[in-house]
Amino acid sequence: MNAGAPGRAWPGTYASRAVTGNRAVARARDRLRAAVDRGVRLADGLRSDRDRADRQPVRSGLAVGLPLVAGATAITYGLSRPTARRRVLGARIVTSAVCLAAGTGLVLRARRALLGELRQAREVAGAAQRTLLRPLPPRIDGLTTAAEQLSADPGAAVGGDLYEVIATEHGVRVVMGDVRGHGIGAIGTVAAILGSFREAVYDEAELSGVLRRLDRAFARHLRERSKAEHPSTGSDPVGTVAEEFVTVLLLEIRRDGEVLALNCGHPWPYLLSGGRVESLAGVADPLPPLGPFPLPAELAATDCGRLLPGEALFLHTDGVEDARDASGRFFPLPEALAEATRIRPASAQPVLQSVLTQLLHHADGMPADDVALLILHNDRHPTRAPLGSRGTARQATTGPQPTNRR
Repeated sequence: MNAGAPGRAWPGTYASRAVTGNRAVARARDRLRAAVDRGVRLADGLRSDRDRADRQPVRSGLAVGLPLVAGATAITYGLSRPTARRRVLGARIVTSAVCLAAGTGLVLRARRALLGELRQAREVAGAAQRTLLRPLPPRIDGLTTAAEQLSADPGAAVGGDLYEVIATEHGVRVVMGDVRGHGIGAIGTVAAILGSFREAVYDEAELSGVLRRLDRAFARHLRERSKAEHPSTGSDPVGTVAEEFVTVLLLEIRRDGEVLALNCGHPWPYLLSGGRVESLAGVADPLPPLGPFPLPAELAATDCGRLLPGEALFLHTDGVEDARDASGRFFPLPEALAEATRIRPASAQPVLQSVLTQLLHHADGMPADDVALLILHNDRHPTRAPLGSRGTARQATTGPQPTNRR
């Protein structure tokens, strides 16, 4: 049979077709890659932060989906080419391998880009969260501090619990609070409370003035939030916004160790003195949480006695005592504090880490609610205690009881 007879082709003809097909695949791959790059540049050009957030899932899908489609299309084309139909095994293998390598490279490139963006977003979010709930210095006006906060939302460093310790001319002022809800959704309220506290502690001579400032800031935050979520209803909080509340515990620790407190629905702290654990729940009845009810016209801070040198106060949110194990049992905080102070009495950081370890073990990894722990240890030089102060005339409670749960 001659060279022009039908049904027969020279080997050079197969090679020429394979080279032509590979060039076509390469051109298709380059066009798809250019399309992907244009799509990514277009997504990066979005000016509005809200539009950027709304289109982020679309962008991520395009960045991963287009390379996959490109690879699949190229492989399908390679297998459906005339050369493939003529069962040229070598050409099919080479073409498919080239297309698969190109598609895999594009997918890996898109994956690296997405991981880089995620890492950058986490760094920015972490910096913002650390600015909101700032790390406490190790010592504040003679008090050793240790604090820890865990958010119920995975990946969030800040949730619905808040704390702050600031030294002022009136004494060391402390706030511990718990916003209704948990996780990222409560951060706006946390920012409003902490922002108001950080200003009011310097301006207000009385602790009651600080509490009233927090109450006004919280009410203003709810009005603004309600107006943003329900523009047609006016400025009064409605719906779920009207049901928001925050528990707040304010402390003022003066130079002589005298402790004053105002409590709005928050768990009372524990006194750690040597190996003793004493709940302060019996010093006074707490006020209602901020939000549902107005503050009374007369506000008087509760005198909790004196924090003597070597003693410590342990503050916490209700997420600690409400943490349950697999059997549904609540976390025994007084027993955990007794165990933590047995070896290192009232030492701030070791006691905190011991309680936190016991809590995580009890909750099998992570509690269901936000958790905040704060210890203030008095490292000031001893001074003569007046009669009637703690450690001289008042006996400590021998059987501490956990604070009431909401």
